[in-house]
Amino acid sequence: MANKNFVEELEWRGMIHTIMPGAKEQLEKEMTTAYLGIDPTADSLHIGHLVGVMILKHFQMCGHRPIALVGGATGMIGDPSGKSQERNLLDENTLRHNQEAIKRQLAKLIDFESDAENKALLVNNYDWMKEFSFLDFARDIGKCITVNYMMAKDSVKKRFSGEGDGMSFTEFTYQLLQGYDFLHLYQTLNCKVQLGGADQWGNITTGTELIRRKLGSEAEAFAITCPLITKADGTKFGKTESGNVWLDARYTSPYKFYQFWLNVSDDDAKRYIKIFTLLDRETIENLIAEHDAAPHLRALQKTLAKEITTMIHSAEEYEKAVEASQILFGGATSEALHKLDEQTLLQVFEGVPQFTIKREQLGVSFVDLCADLTKVFPSKGECRKMVQGGGVSLNKEKVTDPMREVTDNDLIAGKYMIAQRGKKNYYLIIVE
Repeated sequence: MANKNFVEELEWRGMIHTIMPGAKEQLEKEMTTAYLGIDPTADSLHIGHLVGVMILKHFQMCGHRPIALVGGATGMIGDPSGKSQERNLLDENTLRHNQEAIKRQLAKLIDFESDAENKALLVNNYDWMKEFSFLDFARDIGKCITVNYMMAKDSVKKRFSGEGDGMSFTEFTYQLLQGYDFLHLYQTLNCKVQLGGADQWGNITTGTELIRRKLGSEAEAFAITCPLITKADGTKFGKTESGNVWLDARYTSPYKFYQFWLNVSDDDAKRYIKIFTLLDRETIENLIAEHDAAPHLRALQKTLAKEITTMIHSAEEYEKAVEASQILFGGATSEALHKLDEQTLLQVFEGVPQFTIKREQLGVSFVDLCADLTKVFPSKGECRKMVQGGGVSLNKEKVTDPMREVTDNDLIAGKYMIAQRGKKNYYLIIVE
């Protein structure tokens, strides 16, 4: 067993909401197997999943064996917890594709491959549910849990009291299916603990109850949940105006991912640095003290963004994200600008004024580009005057001659130029 105590580690990090009596003693007694369910409705996890993934990571680091359960079967139905609408259902090919993509992401954080006794497992409940007939399920599982017990769960009560469009029988059975997952893993892999978000408490305890009723009171199974993460202002964590913040670079670029963490509030940064990094307690407490002494330096946000971007993407992608950020706010060079890929370039300059010119218009002078073909300057005279004063740049290089020719060689990623007036006024010129 590792030296760290899992429950104590999570408690100081603010990652425990409810813990079933006996769970802590079980974890202190022996290496224990626990599972956490992951919804496979997309082929990438988003940062809302990260709390659960970090819990699995800590579980393994504390010497225990984590199981990530991809809910292929339950994903076909939809969990009513926290929802007011039915979910779209997935076909098997999509589920398998999503499962593989999710495993690749998890493998960056959790050890699935070594010969360690506590190496992680990835399982899919579709594998044991697909052959289970409705009659068998109704006879073997349905009779163990009363409807009264199921109706008492908050996730069910809310839907019956008028939230959303009511609840189908399909969704009503969800807690029994999740309960059966726990029973199956308990019997086949000696899995004694289920981990999840606070909204899963009802589903998880149905599982512990099913194990007890099916296997007898000596069969001990436990539940540990973590708080649902919100922002300090009470709004939902992990959502931006453009939607989820994904772990896959195809959906959220490393630059945008880095920016998300860099821009969290001071209060949020103090909580998130405990939850989303593996920094130890002393390091974090020192960082918080340093931040409180000089909040304007944003030491917490910078460390948080560095740790998590490096962990999810790589040190190289983190460096590129920092370099891209400095293009707007620091003394970045023309070379750094030319290294940007198209997606990052457009994200860095999102929101700045844009102009489009035709490719055949290249070859004009800089002053014609800025005062005739675009409206970077209201007049040629103003453009010449500001160039003479040394306040104008093209692609981060100072323009010294307003009559300099603008050519293909000035294009970034083959179709963009960045004009700059003074320190803060940027213009994106697109060449089509």
